[in-house]
This record gives sequence, structure tokens and C-alpha cells, in this order.
Amino acid sequence: MEFLQIEHLSKIYGKGDTAVHALNDISFTVPRGQMCAVIGPSGSGKSTLLHILGGVDKPTSGKVWLDGQDVYAQSAKRLAIFRRRQVGLIYQFYNLIPVLNAEENITLPLIMDGRKPDRDELLKMLDLLGLIERRRHLPSQLSGGQQQRVSIGRALFSSPAVILADEPTGNLDSQNSAEIIALLRKSNREFEQTMLIITHDENIALQCDRILALADGKIVSDSMTGV
Repeated sequence: MEFLQIEHLSKIYGKGDTAVHALNDISFTVPRGQMCAVIGPSGSGKSTLLHILGGVDKPTSGKVWLDGQDVYAQSAKRLAIFRRRQVGLIYQFYNLIPVLNAEENITLPLIMDGRKPDRDELLKMLDLLGLIERRRHLPSQLSGGQQQRVSIGRALFSSPAVILADEPTGNLDSQNSAEIIALLRKSNREFEQTMLIITHDENIALQCDRILALADGKIVSDSMTGV
């Protein structure tokens, strides 16, 4: 079995004539350590797919397997633990806690899970992110690119099984976008992080190992980039 396996996944919102098929019987697998771009027009099902893979939204039918575990066969309590420990989520608008500094935002998920952050590992992460000198700054004192680096650090620091990024550069200029994708690529290679990245930017997609294209809730193409 592949590291991430999606089997006949469907998601329907509403009923009868007003039903919307956000995902329509899609299946694919992702090997451990692959960096996969998910592209498609608005309404194609990209965000719905990411939310289901992350345990945030339940599928109408189908299965999601992560490292041999049937994600939605778990109880609600176990699913919450799964989200905390196995999934790192990166959003377009950062979703940082405004009263916590960069360091505190990065370590928050680990602390909420009852685990003590390793100080040496935290410093390594801050160095990787280029935030050593900004670690005591609040989000309001950071640039957009720096805030996104904090959100990436938050997703990576607990060493989750998979990183899911929803338009992580959509709110950034071209220079910051390039830096963020380079950072994700570096993490992918150094830590063998499995990543799925939603993007509208073809240049970003081409820097991933694979491009999965969705339209109307279905996979319309699946290709390797040769990177």
C-alpha cells in the first residue's frame, strides 16, 4: 500500500436537485516523500480534497488511508488526535495567533498536544525559516513572507506525516512566493516530507514532483514533472 491512498472518494453537498458533487469518485496514491501540486479552476474540488485528506471534512463516500491507517474509521477523539499529530496545514492567510510571538505560534500545536518542544530543534527550525532574529516578534510586526514562514514552521515542527498547503503563496508577491516554495522544497528533500500543495501558479506547480489536475470534482490529468 502507498503512503497516502485515496479510494473512490466523493463529497456531495446538499440533496436532490441542489446537490453539488465537490468530489466525484476520485482515486489516486502518493508515495512517501513526494511533493505533489494540486491544480484546477475555482470550484474544481481542490480545497475540498485537502480538507478531507487533513481530517477536517468527512467524505460522503470512499476511503483515505495514511501510512496504513484508515483515517475515517477512527472515533471522533482519535480523528482529532490524528489531525494534531499526523497533518500539518498551511493556509494562504497564515492563521497565526496575534497575541503570540513567532516562536510561540510555531510551538503551539505541540504544546496543545501535551508535548514539550525541544529547544535545540526549535532553534534549528527557526534558522531554517530565517527567523532567528524575529522569533520574539508578534505577527503584526512581521512581513507577509515572514508570517507565512511562521505558519510553515508551525506545520513542520511537530513532524507530521503529511503537509497540506492551501495556496501558500496566494497572498505574497513574486519574490516571497519563490522563497516560500524554495523553503517547502528544501523541507521536502531534507526531511522527506510528503506534501500536497494547492496552487493556481503554474511555475510553482512545475517545481513539484507531480501535478494532479482537477476539474468538476474529477481528476483530469496526473503527470510527473521530472524535477
